[in-house]
Amino acid sequence: MTIKDTPQEWEIRATQTPFVGNKTSVRTDDVVMPDGTVVGRDYQVHPGSVAVLALDEADRVLVLRQYRHPVRHKLWEIPAGLLDVPGENPLHAAQRELYEEAHVKAEDWRVLADVYTTPGGCDEAVRIFLARDLSEAEGERFAVEEEEADMELDRVPVEDLVRGVLAGELHNNCLVVGVLSLVAARGGDGLDALRPAQAPWPARPFET
Repeated sequence: MTIKDTPQEWEIRATQTPFVGNKTSVRTDDVVMPDGTVVGRDYQVHPGSVAVLALDEADRVLVLRQYRHPVRHKLWEIPAGLLDVPGENPLHAAQRELYEEAHVKAEDWRVLADVYTTPGGCDEAVRIFLARDLSEAEGERFAVEEEEADMELDRVPVEDLVRGVLAGELHNNCLVVGVLSLVAARGGDGLDALRPAQAPWPARPFET
């Protein structure tokens, strides 16, 4: 038996969008269940995101500490951001986020993992990249604002992040998935066997 997620779409009898925000919206679909009943399902419609686990030559991960209002926490995270343009190449978006949030560029890019963050209530899909061979980016630093103006930047050893995840001290989804995927890849076929940076992503199709 092959363990693999498969696309499927149940019949929708009606749909409405009761809320439209700046970046996301809320949709209500009346979905036909297997027994024929129709049930309303509310979920957040999201453009999708990218995240970057940037690994330096000292086996440290570039992390950011940022305030997240919905959970009332300052979370340690890896650089991440929205796919601002429909069909945007996720690698280009990831390179932009690494530059804007950390003023860093990378020469080697791979795909670590593709995830749905909260599939029971949101259609957000995230592609998490591994970036290696890091160096300082050229030009001026990106001007930050709002929550990012209070952001802290650090480089933390992989083993310390793993310890923090398993101790329940680090909670950001992309950081947790990224760090544990990194460790799993090392224990398997190795980092060079990861998917290429331009690997297909059915959840958010793009042109190379």
